[in-house]
This record gives sequence, structure tokens and C-alpha cells, in this order.
Amino acid sequence: MGQTIKKNRTYGLLLVILGASFWGIGGTVAQRLFQQDNIEVGWLVSSRLLLAGILLLAVYKITHRHASIFVVWRTKQNAYRQILFSLLGMLAVQYTYMMSIAIGNSAVATLLQYLAPLLIMAYYFLTKQSPLTKQDGVAVTLTLVGTFLLLTNGSLSTLSVPFLAVLWGVLSGLSVAFYTLYAVPLLQQFHSLLVVGWSMIIGGLVMSFFHHPWAIDMAWTFSTVIYFLFIIVFGTMLAFWFYIASLQYLSPKESSLLGSLEPLTAVVTSVWWLKISFGGYQFLGTLLILLMILYLTVFQKKQPETS
Repeated sequence: MGQTIKKNRTYGLLLVILGASFWGIGGTVAQRLFQQDNIEVGWLVSSRLLLAGILLLAVYKITHRHASIFVVWRTKQNAYRQILFSLLGMLAVQYTYMMSIAIGNSAVATLLQYLAPLLIMAYYFLTKQSPLTKQDGVAVTLTLVGTFLLLTNGSLSTLSVPFLAVLWGVLSGLSVAFYTLYAVPLLQQFHSLLVVGWSMIIGGLVMSFFHHPWAIDMAWTFSTVIYFLFIIVFGTMLAFWFYIASLQYLSPKESSLLGSLEPLTAVVTSVWWLKISFGGYQFLGTLLILLMILYLTVFQKKQPETS
């Protein structure tokens, strides 16, 4: 039994690491499309959600030939939960994150998104599911100082990124916290492919009323097509599927914390590929936020194994 738990945990770790890495790199690729191809945020969100959702449901049907893809809609309670997860979780995460990238940059947007672990900790505390510890205090301090340095570059006189980018980034963090916590009851009943696939299709359909995916007003080059496909397959389909699937083997707190590779990959790819300028204090702020996530991950109280 202990070996099975260990194996499942390792599988969960692999899923969240891959998902977070794809998500972070996908954000940087999206920034490139915003800046050089003038792709509109709403169009990208609606298009990527619809296409990725269709692909995920297709994968489920291919791998589960005799199962119905409509099983999540058989009761009103599950249908309500799926719709709420799709709109306040999947769609909210996508739109707020992309808006923060478009106004600011992918590195800052991703780092602000990773305030989510603190929000999840706060939720556990307020619902009396987990008390605050000294470990939590250290994490909060690292996050507050790191975020201050990241956004101000050490000076109160000016923000290093636009205020709206910060606002969208914080909203993205709230969305990720909701997304992570609210997915658990659905995953206890349905396959992760169905949960994520339907949430993307619903979110994409809602966005389509405001940003028509068929209304393409831009010049497509070979590189644009490659970057767009990367965002669909890796930055959306696999990133969200792997992250949500990890919740079947890890706790919401663990999955959100172990997603620290997302801001890391976003920062590295932004600075290396897009040549985003980061000041010394911003690098220090980045380091403190990553240190916070690493600290919480390493010093997590180990659950006793049963044999």
C-alpha cells in the first residue's frame, strides 16, 4: 500500500511539473503573439479554449470508446458545478492571465498568479481546515517583500508594470485558487479529461459571444501558426489537463505550491527569448517568491503512510 501511495504521488508530481512548465512557456509565447502579431486577447482566449476543449474530449472518446462524454450533465448538481467551474475557474483563469500578459508581461503575470497558494492557505485557515503556522508566516513575509520588489523595482515612486497588469494578475491568482479548490469534487466523480475538456468548451463558447473565433483580423505567417498551435496543445490542452489531473494524487495545496515551475519558466523564457528587461530588485523579488514556494513545498508536513 505504501509503495502504491508513493508511486501515485510521484505520478502526481510529474503531472504538475509538466503542466506548470507548459503553462509558463505558453504565457511567454502568447506575449510574443500579442506584441509582434497584434493578436487580440479575447480572440486568443476564445479560440484556444474551444480548440483545446474539443481535442481533450476527442482524446477521452478515443481512449474510452464505450463511455459517454455527456456523463457530467446527467444530474443538475453536477451540471451546475461544471458550469460554475467553467466560468469562474477555467474562463476566469484564462482571461485574467492573458490580460495581465497583454498589458504587462508574462513573467510578472505568472508570478502574480502564484499568489494562489497563499489564497488557498487563507481559505483553509478561514474554514478551519488548517491552522496558521510559523511556516505560513515565513511564506507570507517572503511573498509580500518579493511582490513589492517585483512591482516597484525597489522604489515607491513608480510601478515597474502598469497598475492594470497588476490588477489582472491578482485576479488571476484568485481565479487559480478557486479553480484548484473547486475542481476536487468533480474529479472525485469524473475523468479529468471530461472535467477540463467541457470547462474549456463552455468557457470558449461564452467568450465567443464577445470575441468571435472565426473573425480573424491578422496576417498569418508560418511562425504565427507554430506559436498558436503550441499555445493550443501545450500551453492550454496539456497544461490544464496535467495540472487538474495532479489533483487526483496530490492535495490542492500541494499542486498549487509545486506549480512553482510555472513562474520560473515564464521568467527564464521571457528574459532569454523576449529580452524582457528585469532590474536587480525585480530579480531579487522573483527569487523571494520562488523561495517562498520552494520553502512551503520542502517543509510540507509529511502525511503518514499506511501500509
